[in-house]
Amino acid sequence: MNKPIVPLTYEQLDQWIESLQPLLAAENFAAVVGILRGGAPLALMVSHATGAPVAFLRYERATREVRWDSALPLPEPGSKVLLCEDIAGRGFTLTDSIAFLREHGLAVRTLTGAYDDLSRLRPDYSIDASGYFALFPWERQAYTDRYRADWARDGAHEGALMAGDHEYAVYAIDLDGILLPDIPLTRYDEDLDAALTERDALLPFDKFPGIDLQHTRAIITGRPEMDRARTQLWLERFGFGQLELVMRTPGEHDETPAGAAAHKAAAALRCGVTHFIESDPVQAIFIAQRAPLLRVIWWNAHTRTGTLIGASAWS
Repeated sequence: MNKPIVPLTYEQLDQWIESLQPLLAAENFAAVVGILRGGAPLALMVSHATGAPVAFLRYERATREVRWDSALPLPEPGSKVLLCEDIAGRGFTLTDSIAFLREHGLAVRTLTGAYDDLSRLRPDYSIDASGYFALFPWERQAYTDRYRADWARDGAHEGALMAGDHEYAVYAIDLDGILLPDIPLTRYDEDLDAALTERDALLPFDKFPGIDLQHTRAIITGRPEMDRARTQLWLERFGFGQLELVMRTPGEHDETPAGAAAHKAAAALRCGVTHFIESDPVQAIFIAQRAPLLRVIWWNAHTRTGTLIGASAWS
């Protein structure tokens, strides 16, 4: 976890599989076999790309037991299969699974989403993440403090103490446009003091995004650090004072949409949250670009609707 993180999105993995399609199709695999659970999404992508049927293995780390876990029967001895896993790690998951398939007379090729400098083996198809920590979209909860604590306590082996992935969801929220109405920017330009006084007197929305504040860690706002005292006073007045308040440092990020979004994306990653709710659609796009595995939701306070934002690069 101390390595720099390289996030790999569903779209990036899908595009990578598609780029391999001619090579994978030419292999004429009898089956694509995913190791549950991390190898399952990749196995399904390869199956769609090649037309080969998909099957699954289940691996128990504590006992190193490998089991065929599919309604599809094991292919006939001598058949060639593609074994899929998310990461070629330093453990035994991949090597034990290869041995299991070979014991049943199968020729095994391997595909993983990534390998790094600690990998026990180099797969036949994989993305080189040497020097980095590859993070997959089904692992976005690994950013959270609770997940890391559970993982460390569990010893990273049996998984017995780990909660369901959805239970690690942690939110951060924007402030203006989420908890209270936005003041038009022109109002600040016309008379800053009057605009700030007007903002301080605003009441919170009757309704805001339907999230449990107990699962909300922080308010991350584009307001500058100099506004902390009056902002904290408003939050405490209306019952939001328990949330961590993260404000923009003007010397690091300017007040433009891109600058404010860069501040919010960086702060969301530092806070270890899985979801961020933003009131401005342009900023939501910029945040999604900078933090690809963060669930970014644009909240429209006027219609009281949320839109999940994706912002992959296109050329």
